Amino acid sequence: MTLLLFLFEVLVISLSGVMAPGPVTAAAIATGAKLRYAGALIALGHGIVEFPLIVLIVIGPGRILKLPAAQIVIGLAGGAFLLMMAFQMLSSLRSAQEMEAKFSGSAPLLTGVLLSATNPYFLLWWATIGLALATTATKLGIWAFVLFAIVHWLCDFIWLSALSWASFKGSMLLGRRLQRIVLAICGAAMFVFGLCFAYKAVAALAEHF
Repeated sequence: MTLLLFLFEVLVISLSGVMAPGPVTAAAIATGAKLRYAGALIALGHGIVEFPLIVLIVIGPGRILKLPAAQIVIGLAGGAFLLMMAFQMLSSLRSAQEMEAKFSGSAPLLTGVLLSATNPYFLLWWATIGLALATTATKLGIWAFVLFAIVHWLCDFIWLSALSWASFKGSMLLGRRLQRIVLAICGAAMFVFGLCFAYKAVAALAEHF
């Protein structure tokens, strides 16, 4: 396989994963309603987790993510964090000042880190599909591996930036009412994702007893 063909494969597979609805997508839309560059900051936070994870998976230790115990712990932690974030979003609907305080500054960057580190589906993707791509990249050479990581992350960066920009523009045109609607929808989505993460983790835990 040539390098260009491989990078095209990475682009297609990465976009299919990046554009799938999930907690990070909901966070980019919710925070983007107030902060235009929220998606870029979330992507940076995502990258802080993702780049070291890619290296760990290739050299071996990252494969521990496939273990049932790891999936249970990550699922419970992710579920708890998403439920907390959902509560924060929904409670912030009470006042515009509270909403601005909760979704400004460094919050999107930290959100990107936490949502990535506690998302079992993201981690499992890297332990399976991501591992296959990373293995192919290493066979093509060090530069192929570096370009693979950059291309994949750029897909995250561009997509999340576009989502937050669109959310911000929509809020500017339609005002605080749209901001509240967006936060309500995203907060509800976070709540559902959190319940799903926690339920699957508890169900997996029950199977071992």
